[in-house]
Amino acid sequence: MDIYLQGLTMGLAYVAPIGLQNLFVINTALTQPKKRVYLTALIVIFFDVTLGLACFFGVGAIMQASKLLELGVLLVGSVIVVWIGIGLIRAKDTMDTSTKVDIPLVKVATTACVVTWFNPQALIDGTMMLGAFKATLPAGTDFFFVGGFASASVMWFLGISTVISLFSAKITDKTLRVINIICGAVIIFYGLKLFWSFIQLVS
Repeated sequence: MDIYLQGLTMGLAYVAPIGLQNLFVINTALTQPKKRVYLTALIVIFFDVTLGLACFFGVGAIMQASKLLELGVLLVGSVIVVWIGIGLIRAKDTMDTSTKVDIPLVKVATTACVVTWFNPQALIDGTMMLGAFKATLPAGTDFFFVGGFASASVMWFLGISTVISLFSAKITDKTLRVINIICGAVIIFYGLKLFWSFIQLVS
């Protein structure tokens, strides 16, 4: 259960900060019927979870074959994760409702795929964060962590779609600022945890 909760909290901190995926879901929730909102959320969840699985199992498997690579990913990953957290705390996102969301579902799927899988920053962040965490997990607990991470994506995107659909008039720039600060703090905590794992392996 502890490993699942770790994956869940890490996943929420990773997925919640306002980015292209979130803005697209938010804009859809602000302007489209609920059926369309939830279909869009499910499409985004699919691409988000598949990217997470690829980063976790792909990089993690490579790291298990090389102790030196494992140390390198832990060190670089911890620095990047902390830097991501600091960036989130300093970010000042706004409720931009100018994004066009009234488009065919096929185009929604294509857009979600491109934003997720062809976003270099998402690939780097996911690879370093999830790949590094795989190296710190006890044997046989991978699927608990992945289950928590995947649950976070489902909970967040369906949750944010529901909340914004119901309370769209009350969502402000200040709300997004609070989300980023909380998520930034959680990510910094996990980055420091990765660095501690690196210290332990070296010593």
